Amino acid sequence: MKTYFYQRDIISILDFNRESIETLFEYTDKMMKYANSKLNLLNGKVVSLAFFEPSTRTRLSFEVAAKRLGADVITIVGEEALSISKGETLADTIKMLDSYSDAIVIRHKYEGVAKYASEIAEHPVINAGDGKQHHPTQTMIDLYTIKKFFNGIDGLVYGVLGDLRYGRATTSFIYGLSLFKPKKIYMISPESLRAREEVLHVLKERGIAFEERRNLEEVIEELDVLYVIRIQKERFPDPLEYEKVKGSYKVTLDVIKKAKKDLKILHPLPKVDEIDERIDNTPYAAYFTQAKYGVPVRMALLALIFGVEP
Repeated sequence: MKTYFYQRDIISILDFNRESIETLFEYTDKMMKYANSKLNLLNGKVVSLAFFEPSTRTRLSFEVAAKRLGADVITIVGEEALSISKGETLADTIKMLDSYSDAIVIRHKYEGVAKYASEIAEHPVINAGDGKQHHPTQTMIDLYTIKKFFNGIDGLVYGVLGDLRYGRATTSFIYGLSLFKPKKIYMISPESLRAREEVLHVLKERGIAFEERRNLEEVIEELDVLYVIRIQKERFPDPLEYEKVKGSYKVTLDVIKKAKKDLKILHPLPKVDEIDERIDNTPYAAYFTQAKYGVPVRMALLALIFGVEP
């Protein structure tokens, strides 16, 4: 199963199966020992970070992960920093990066760009988020976090709250859960932000029990994991549509008091106002631990792609 990742493009979590994700978890457990030290497994390798869209945690954790493994890193941020602003095509930019590096990590506001880049580049392309559908490495972190807290992913009741229509992290997370055996998934959102039909199709096709709800309070007592995401203002095609739904949900202490004592709340960050700040200091908040796992998970992924191990 290690060879499953070797020199492979990482485009969608749906390209993987349960066994391959569990292999990633095993590698991540090894990398946890080295998350604050440096290995020389990727000496002589160059990893390009091409972020055409703003990012903090994803970009920095990829950069730290690559450097921890001993690779050199080239970082370009925003179209204004590239020759694209001078008229160069995306294809030519990808070819240029491919000639300089041994792997390309790419983020873009349009979905399909990572797949397009993988068809052009000879070296592996890793999707660090494109459009509103795929963010596979975030999902790998999410699933690993759940495994560490609950010693597994199967048999739990999940609530996914927020922007299920435009949020790529929630879409990718739901896809990731479909690789396992959740007891049930509650998809909680305002009517206009419900999950798209292709997402529901995957769940139905894989026999995953799910319900669409509008109110968190109706299901909070059942949940083992609550996955929250902010409203994705930057992805709304119509600003007026965003204005109608902004501030339409919030996880409060009063609601959480009704939850199981071992409920864990995940969030891919950044948070805005969808979680009461007082929850940050409770045992329910797992999102800072989740963010911390970003470096070892991405270290493990890069090690598997390059075929090295500690």
